Amino acid sequence: MEGVFALRLLTRPSSGDMYPRWRVALRNSLRSNARAVLAMQPDRKNEPLLRLLEWAAHDETAPAGRGAGQDAARLALTAWRAGVCPYWESMLGRLEAVCAAHAGVAATGGVEQLLSTLHPRIRWHAPVLEIDGGPDRDIWLDGRGLVIKPSVFLPGEAGRVVACERDSGHTVLVFAAEPDLVDGWDEITESADDTGDDGESRALSALVGQTRAAALRVLTDTSTNSQLAARLGVSPGVASRHAAVLRETGLISTRRVGSSALHTVTPLGKALLDGQLRSVLPFTVCRDTRGGVPAPQRVRSA
Repeated sequence: MEGVFALRLLTRPSSGDMYPRWRVALRNSLRSNARAVLAMQPDRKNEPLLRLLEWAAHDETAPAGRGAGQDAARLALTAWRAGVCPYWESMLGRLEAVCAAHAGVAATGGVEQLLSTLHPRIRWHAPVLEIDGGPDRDIWLDGRGLVIKPSVFLPGEAGRVVACERDSGHTVLVFAAEPDLVDGWDEITESADDTGDDGESRALSALVGQTRAAALRVLTDTSTNSQLAARLGVSPGVASRHAAVLRETGLISTRRVGSSALHTVTPLGKALLDGQLRSVLPFTVCRDTRGGVPAPQRVRSA
């Protein structure tokens, strides 16, 4: 997700003066894909990169079709490697401070206070959470709760909503972290400025998520789709979708033998398994047990 938001920030025309050193470094890494990056520019009605986060393998509304979605995923992976991974240790400490600050608000004031203080342009009018500045849309939660995560890649914005996050199926509100709490995140620390296998594997581990990391561990032994599904405890269809994403990002390869598809980890996938990356723990808003304030039922951006 952070790779997508990093790439999105780079494409925003109004953000040219934000994080200049970071922008130069990321632009240089994406120089050969400049035209594709320009095609990802957001506007008031269209957010192609956020649609990528919501896209599922069976979804015919994916941005410009499956091929375009795969191209965008590769760009986001490159953006993660160049624009997130080298800064991650510095960034993570600051995002954890943001989470701690808001957790303190929730502990003393409950869910209502938490939702009212995320950002000046995020307003809580129970049971509706309103976000200024986004594409016009209403998202009904139907009792599912709302995952809330901070990001350093939304300067000048309030937040963005991912209606159905492609890995978890959750509705996620990514909100702009307070500038004072994240200042200096774009300074590369000596330990983070590491381009070896360990740095790359940490980045990819955060990108693919827990289920796909488990799939990679299984696929250190070549497996059919049915074997992968059995080991993960999921249906063959779900296993096939996870394998497709891992294959598209170069982490596994697939070859057909008769009627069976055999999956195995690539060298890049093996590198992923050598490292672990901590991730920022999101809030999940379900119910205010102290005061009986209802959880959000609808998220509205405009």
